Amino acid sequence: MEPKRASLSRAIKAAIVLPPDTNSHGTIFGGRVMAYMDDVAAISAMRHARTPVVTGSSDSVDFLHPILNGQSICLESFVTWTHRTSMEVFVRVVGEDLLSGDRTVCVTAFLTFVAVDAQGRPQPVPKVIPETDMEKELHKGAPARARIRKERRTKARMFAERFGVSKPWER
Repeated sequence: MEPKRASLSRAIKAAIVLPPDTNSHGTIFGGRVMAYMDDVAAISAMRHARTPVVTGSSDSVDFLHPILNGQSICLESFVTWTHRTSMEVFVRVVGEDLLSGDRTVCVTAFLTFVAVDAQGRPQPVPKVIPETDMEKELHKGAPARARIRKERRTKARMFAERFGVSKPWER
């Protein structure tokens, strides 16, 4: 399988934040931002793998700055690294005051996707060729992030086994 340039997976999504998108503070709902992030990252993963994908994980999503009603939200994503069947996708969320032109990075995060076939079985994906300084830096740090994800997933499974499904009277 031929490696692919990271830039070929780049995806951009932009929208104006409208009142139905906002909470009582007049800022975009965090869940709406997360849904946008999953959407744009999935497009990047599918562009890279050229196969259906499923979301495997989302790393820490820290909201650094609010995006207000009437501002724009712009999300950019690309595949930074791959393992055998999984892909790490970087997402950057920028808010923009459309009247002043001021732009602020509001969220950055990494999401992991797994390429699957029609029966939902994991499929191999091409390696990534980073070209820009940013792509190279994110690619270089990816194996360490993957180890952290693996540890976090092990802990999540432990919690699921210990505190997962129970009968209401056993809680």
